[in-house]
Amino acid sequence: MESTTSRPLPERSAEVARVLAAEGAAGTVRQLSDSTRTAAEAAAALGCEVGAIANSLVFISDDEAVLVMTSGRHRVDTAALAARWGRGRLRRATPDQVREATGQAIGGVAPVGHPRRLPAVVDSALADYPQVWAAAGTPHTVFPTTADELVRLTGGVLLPVTA
Repeated sequence: MESTTSRPLPERSAEVARVLAAEGAAGTVRQLSDSTRTAAEAAAALGCEVGAIANSLVFISDDEAVLVMTSGRHRVDTAALAARWGRGRLRRATPDQVREATGQAIGGVAPVGHPRRLPAVVDSALADYPQVWAAAGTPHTVFPTTADELVRLTGGVLLPVTA
């Protein structure tokens, strides 16, 4: 069951909320008392399937940070995704690289609210769910959305991220 708190949003989450509102997103940022740092924690806190959690992962490809929004139900096959996306090798960004690229820490990276828009992929498996949940800048904030809305918000492409 979802548990929300009434505290003001942290600054990073407030920035995400501002971007969502400016972009006409349907959902609003919610602050949870439970951690949403992992897909399993987020699913438990929200009472949804782990596959409906949209993990924001940052990789480095062709010397730039890229964003991969993946369903919590599986792992990214970096070789298959790089080939499908037409990019060079994908390697996980370090925590410092994630913060530099997004302004947010691992475990709370949102699909928006970054210093600049990152090249992005949205996992086609997220389209299996009428509603998905994405982090909103901290490990305790999330917002509801859809795969199509994530594509629109990130300017990304919808692709399978597994082999």
